[in-house]
Parts: sequence; structure tokens; C-alpha cells
Amino acid sequence: MDKLIITGGQRLDGEIRISGAKNSALPILAATLLADTPVTVANLPHLHDITTMIELFGRMGVQPVIDEKLAVEVDASSIKTLVAPYELVKTMRASILVLGPMVARFGEAEVALPGGCAIGSRPVDLHIRGLEAMGAKIDVEGGYIKARAPAGGLRGANFFFDTVSVTGTENIMMAAALANGRSVLQNAAREPEVVDLANCLIAMGAQIHGAGTDTITIDGVKRLGGARYNVMPDRIETGTYLVAAAATGGRVKLKDTDPTILEAVLQKLEEAGAHINTGNNWIELDMKGNRPKAVNLRTAPYPAFPTDMQAQFISMNAVAEGTGAVIETVFENRFMHVYEMNRMGAQILVEGNTAIVTGVPKLKGAPVMATDLRASASLVIAGLVAEGDTLIDRIYHIDRGYECIEEKLQLLGAKIRRVPG
Repeated sequence: MDKLIITGGQRLDGEIRISGAKNSALPILAATLLADTPVTVANLPHLHDITTMIELFGRMGVQPVIDEKLAVEVDASSIKTLVAPYELVKTMRASILVLGPMVARFGEAEVALPGGCAIGSRPVDLHIRGLEAMGAKIDVEGGYIKARAPAGGLRGANFFFDTVSVTGTENIMMAAALANGRSVLQNAAREPEVVDLANCLIAMGAQIHGAGTDTITIDGVKRLGGARYNVMPDRIETGTYLVAAAATGGRVKLKDTDPTILEAVLQKLEEAGAHINTGNNWIELDMKGNRPKAVNLRTAPYPAFPTDMQAQFISMNAVAEGTGAVIETVFENRFMHVYEMNRMGAQILVEGNTAIVTGVPKLKGAPVMATDLRASASLVIAGLVAEGDTLIDRIYHIDRGYECIEEKLQLLGAKIRRVPG
């Protein structure tokens, strides 16, 4: 199992390109199953989860073709089996996203209950109840969700999400795209990745209105066809490198990104003392060598502060001037990185869903272990601002969400290298 070794103390300085968004790419790949002619998806990040999704397609008889520009063409007309097996699904929660498209297009599906990061309860009941509202018959047995559409196909439905669910919204929106009649999704997720999926579906011929608001209206169509679609930039990768630069007192320019999709993060970085300039597809942050100031934040669904940036800001607060309170409202088990940071000399006290972070001038390098994807990123940032060497174990979590993280950080001047386990 690979590890990362970071020798801290370097100010980050330089320019890098931001990859396509994993959390957009996975549902968009799932959406290609809805089309009866080939769909090409470009700007895909080179990540383990993307590879797993493509492998899942291969297992179902769909053979994606990768072109010279690393775009993937998917022709779902060759599908042979409507089963997503446990051995692939267990590593990737987003595999649940093939459920809605398969039931809508082919009338049935059998998808193993998914795995993924250990960050608390992320139930699939909203996916199931949404499909049932559209007339699907669903049984959960033997660790599999077995779904079958009624005769004549899924029917449009009005569905209210009890809690805001990004993948739930995406799954039901995809299913509704081929359902008979109108579907109205209320209390829908507003995340940019939901909008990106909707835009891809529209390019394929879907009739969708209201994506990006809490009410999405979908008028089902008879068929969806081919399209070429570029995945949006990864706002969490963008935010992670901005926070890493802020924590080290450095300067970065991030290209091929979108400043309009992480306004809550940019606002908090300005509170921390960062000087930020933006253009249509770039963001520049400059700390001018200064130590960041501690910030208070509270996670909540978009457009509020994203839970996927919470861990990174805790790392920045750990070396900031002052004390900051970080309140986590989305996932109940998302402070596991705190205990590893405290081993590096951080002063973080967890009380329920709140982490009180009192900044110290320096952290000390130590062996630490990653527990989930964003916790991994926070430990990388902690290593960048620590004296001496930090050894990060279980970095397969990082590889699920960050493309070439050590190479990109090296381009910014970090002393970081990957070593085989």
C-alpha cells in the first residue's frame, strides 16, 4: 500500500491545472446508459473511482472506448447484463447511480448496496422511495437492490426529498428523464454537480428545468441520444489547493476552474487574510507570506459551505492566528482526521459536531493514517505546514478523489513523494 512522505515548511508558489470533477463525472458516466446512441464524456479526471465505473460498464457488457484526448465514448446498446456486482460496488458509493438509468432504460436492475468512505450514515432509502413513487417494484435482499419498472415503463411522479441528497436527486432525475409524463423533485440538491448532470442530460435530449434550485421539473421523453459533453472543473480539488497555499502563506494560480462554484470557500479564505483575484476560468490566491487568521465555519448543503472542505479548513486553522469553531452538520462521523492532527501537535477539541481549533505556530511531522478522502487531503496540508517529515498511510483514499496530487504539489514547490508500501 503506497504512502506519501512530505517534508514540510515550503511555501507553495506556482500554477497548476484543475481536473474534471469526480462528483460530476461519475453521475454523467452513469447517464450514458440512458442513451440509445454513443455518448462521449470529456475532461474526466484520472481517478480510481472513474476506472471502477468504466470497469463496471465492462462487466455489464458495455465497452467504453478511450480516444487520444482521453475522452470516453460509451455505447450502451451492447449491454448484456443489468447487474452491478458487489466486488466492484463495494469500493465506490457512486455505483448506486446506475440504478435509476438502468430501470428507466431497460426496465430492471440489480445493484449491490454500495460502499465508499466511512463518514457516517448515507442511506439509499431516498433512491428507493423515489423510484417506487415512479411505479418501480423494489426488493432489497442478499445485499442487492432489485428493481423492476411497471409494464409500460416508469411513470412521472411528484417526489419530496426528506433530506437533501445529491446522489438521490441525480438518480431520480436520470430515471425521470425517460419516464412517462412529468416529474417534480422538491427539496432537491442544488449542487453545481447536479446542474452539470442536468446540462449533460439536456444535451442528450432531456427536458429538465430548475436544476440548481430546490425544485426540478422533468418532462420525460421517449428516447435520449448521443452527445459530447465536458465535465465541469472540480470545485473541491480547487478549494483544497487554495487552502494548502493559504496554510503555507503562499501564492497559487489555478487554471481551468470556475470561481462561481465555490463562493462560500473563497469568502472564508478572504476572511483568513488571503488576497484573491479571479477570471472566467482561473483563481489566484496570495497570502503575501502571512500566516492565516482562524475562521469559523458551519457546513451545510450548497450553496452554503461544503462538508467536503471542512477537513482542509481545520488544517489551515491548526496553524492560524487565533481560534476557530468548525461545525459539521452534514455527516456525523467526519472528524476522524482531528485525532491524527493532534498527534502532530495541533490543538483541536471535538465537542459533538463542533471542532474548536486553536492555532499553533507550527505542527510537527509524524506518521499519520488517512481515514477518508477529504481527511487524507487535510493530512497532506498538515504535512506541508509541519516541521520535519510526515508519513501518510492508507493514501488509496486520496487517489479516489485527487488526480496526481503529489505531482501537482511538486509543481507548486512542495517536497512530497510517493513511496511503495
